[in-house]
Amino acid sequence: MQSEVFEYFLNGGDAQLLVCEDDKEAIAALSAAEFAGLKVFRLPDFRAREGDDLRSFSAELFELSSELAKFYEFEGKKLLISPVCTVLNKLPGKKHLQKLTLNFGDKIDPKELAQKLLRFGYEAVGIVESEGEFCVRGEIIDIFCVGAQEPNRILLFDDEIESIRHYSTQTQISNKTELKSVEISPFIAALGEAEFEKTFEKIKEIETDALISDLKTLGFWAIDGFIDYTREFKTVLTKKFDGFERGLGEVANLPVLPAAKVYKDLSVTLNADFFELNKNKKIKVLARNEGLFNALNLSEYKNVEFVQTQAALNLVSPSEIIVSLNKFEKKKRAKKPSLAIDELKAGDYVVHEEYGIGKFTGLEKLTVLGRTREFVVIVYQNEDKLLLPVEHLNLIDRYVAGSGSIAVLDRLGKANFAKIKEKVRAKLFVIASKIISLAAQRELIRGEIIEKEDAEYLNFLQNAGFAYTRDQERASSDIANDLKSGKVMDRLLSGDVGFGKTEVAMNAIFKCVKSGFQALFFVPTTLLSSQHFKSLKERLGKFDVSVFKLDRFTSAKEKAAAVKALEAGQPCVCVGTHSLLSVKPSNLGLIIIDEEHKFGVKQKEKLKEISSASHVLSMSATPIPRSLNMALSSVKGYSVLQTPPSSRLDVRTSVREWDEKAVKEAVMRELRRGGQIFYIHNHIATMPQAKKQILDIMPNLRILTLHSKIDAKTTEEEMMKFENGEYDVLLSTSIVESGIHLPNVNTIIIEGANKFGIADLHQLRGRVGRSDKQAYCYFLVEDKNALSADALKRLVALESNSFLGSGSVLAYHDLEIRGGGNLVGEAQSGHIEAIGYSLYIKMLEEEINKLLNKESFESAKIDLKLSINAFLNSEFIGEDRLRLELYRRLSKCKEVAEVYEIEGEIEDRFGKPDIYTKQFLSLIIIKILAIKVGFKAISNAEQNIVLTAQNGEQTRLKSKSKDDDDVIEEILIYLRKLNKGRAEK
Repeated sequence: MQSEVFEYFLNGGDAQLLVCEDDKEAIAALSAAEFAGLKVFRLPDFRAREGDDLRSFSAELFELSSELAKFYEFEGKKLLISPVCTVLNKLPGKKHLQKLTLNFGDKIDPKELAQKLLRFGYEAVGIVESEGEFCVRGEIIDIFCVGAQEPNRILLFDDEIESIRHYSTQTQISNKTELKSVEISPFIAALGEAEFEKTFEKIKEIETDALISDLKTLGFWAIDGFIDYTREFKTVLTKKFDGFERGLGEVANLPVLPAAKVYKDLSVTLNADFFELNKNKKIKVLARNEGLFNALNLSEYKNVEFVQTQAALNLVSPSEIIVSLNKFEKKKRAKKPSLAIDELKAGDYVVHEEYGIGKFTGLEKLTVLGRTREFVVIVYQNEDKLLLPVEHLNLIDRYVAGSGSIAVLDRLGKANFAKIKEKVRAKLFVIASKIISLAAQRELIRGEIIEKEDAEYLNFLQNAGFAYTRDQERASSDIANDLKSGKVMDRLLSGDVGFGKTEVAMNAIFKCVKSGFQALFFVPTTLLSSQHFKSLKERLGKFDVSVFKLDRFTSAKEKAAAVKALEAGQPCVCVGTHSLLSVKPSNLGLIIIDEEHKFGVKQKEKLKEISSASHVLSMSATPIPRSLNMALSSVKGYSVLQTPPSSRLDVRTSVREWDEKAVKEAVMRELRRGGQIFYIHNHIATMPQAKKQILDIMPNLRILTLHSKIDAKTTEEEMMKFENGEYDVLLSTSIVESGIHLPNVNTIIIEGANKFGIADLHQLRGRVGRSDKQAYCYFLVEDKNALSADALKRLVALESNSFLGSGSVLAYHDLEIRGGGNLVGEAQSGHIEAIGYSLYIKMLEEEINKLLNKESFESAKIDLKLSINAFLNSEFIGEDRLRLELYRRLSKCKEVAEVYEIEGEIEDRFGKPDIYTKQFLSLIIIKILAIKVGFKAISNAEQNIVLTAQNGEQTRLKSKSKDDDDVIEEILIYLRKLNKGRAEK
């Protein structure tokens, strides 16, 4: 197809709209048209049907309006490329894509601007995180414009624009560069007041199962005046679209690109033979940078020319060859995590370091003796309440334990929980000692030097068939440095399923085997063994690397061949389960262990024995916390893959009421394309009824039912059948195996979605969409009218944000602390249940730091009983959620500079802090400085101040007056003086 597109436009073809079959073809056509000299604009593959809830198509709508606006603005020769599904709809024309420009010095009314943004299809929110959102807070207006890389913050003085800046969604802090203006593009369309009202009336008439009927959800279907682009512009099709599931109407009769006469599409592997065979032709090698081209070492070939371009194009003509080192890549929208990494909400179970497991119920402001402070309220057994001053929020964390764990509230009182902690601490001391002593032993062992960066290795990388993500490149580089260091590697590589861990591991395997050594690849299940064997065979087999497999399904003949090769020292790779533990390789260079925590205790011991003198790469689908990584940094390397592959599509999410039609439509859509379905029903007892209910709707479905009470062997065997396509649907309480790659499962249906936590919903949704197919997630609720406002808001946010919001980061945070528990590798579920993962990991870090003689700020605590008004004022920062998040971050500050940074952020986001907010920031500074110089308590009675040291000694101070600012100033002057003296020693 690229040859037809390239030749048509090279020869002066004058079509302004090129219609392709799908997104993939549109991306390939874009490269060909751009290389032919056109300015090209590509529309997304918009597959919504009339009446669909468009919140789940937010990404496509943002891109659609943004690209169309750019198309109209460009004055030169241009081309619009669109997948056919997109142009089957009428789309916004020039009048609906008008922008709103705000300039420095303009006078505006914030209320009028908010109304205009609503008519542009923007959504008013509390904190702006993604495109199409805005927030007005007094004189500060945040807007994330459609098509922008970063949001804008506008500061008003009265009604005049005093400042326009960009700011970061990660830190919420604006940068220092002042902008002259900001252009606001519409999301969907720019509507006038009358048109907006008329559209809303039409929305009410649309039949839909959407939870909310508004402009963002259904506006696209209700706006009059959109245009048919195939009539408006001269259009040509890449081909006739036969067998298309939707009616094409008049599009089917449009002309098709003429067949190419000179150029032909080319599929080629670039190696020395290729350039040798084509010495008589001019060869253009396309690459995005000269480094990629130079790596081919082609200086001897005078017929080869380097062309720097982003295009991915492979063509041949009688006199010329065009080949590309680039891969087809979709434009990736910026996906930045939310600020809150461990957000608390009312009803969450929490663990207090001294009082144990309780339930967080919210923030409460109390005035005692005329002084106002804010407290976190935690409920324990017998409804006893703990009021925790917000400056000590660092002492609590959300309670997360193993799957299926039920939180049991502790009694309010320190004694009982202290005993539990001591038991756990004793065990953790042993674990920490083992980790450190094992690392010390490995430090003394000389590792095989494995270094292979030649043309064959570069060809292997080129043969991957896709562009590596930055994370993959970084991890591959880390591993390469370890392998050639002369010491034995011990590195953990974490990343979600489908993020390319196996590809990174294969780079290491390739280097190892091609350097004359053997590699063993351990996996915990036969299903993973089978999956990895297929991947290794397909990728490494082309380069004459011998690949073997050993598990309980390996035939006697295959087993004998594998054992013989390993014992004879033949360079090869063998993947397998614990069956591999009985083999004695004679030339071992590298061991890869996938999901080590899933092996049994004896198997782990054997693994340690085998791997004691070899390079070891451990892989896990769960990350580990940054703090634990830092504690372990001197004993273990860590690489993490957080970037999804460029071909990965966001999961299309919709929230609906449960009904037979919704379930049948979701299942049949997946089955029609040969896929499979996860169906989540969260009660084991009622699973038979759930299965019957599904079969009543679709009697021919093959349903596999699995849950935690089915034994491991049966589960594994049934999962292998599911992977082989013997079942259509997996009905489960939660997805049985998180580490398994099931690329054919691209629909997940979750019953009773409102009963799950937001982190759980993100994790469940993440189980699909792990290939380049569009995946679908359906959150089903019983009765949308019975949902609380909070539950409705949470589900709607999930629907429109397939990657953003605190939930995704919260899910990642939960995974991290679970990953930390996995890394410890001991069967500690009882201890973890008693104190929660987060406290367990914190205590492990403390033990490791003690053994390595590292200081730990976390273990130091102080009791502040200061009678002053100090809190983040709710009149200044209105949302509890935002105040709680800031309290949490401030309570965790270890340096005064961090507090000043947050103070700057508060001023940037909310305006100049009031007196109570300033005094709370001073309270945090007092806490930090006092801990650094060894105080355990500070209190005051009016002007009289007492500071108590760890040894019980007391220092008494007297402030000028009993006023809050004088008390604070007296304490700060004294503490700063002590800290200065400490620093000078």
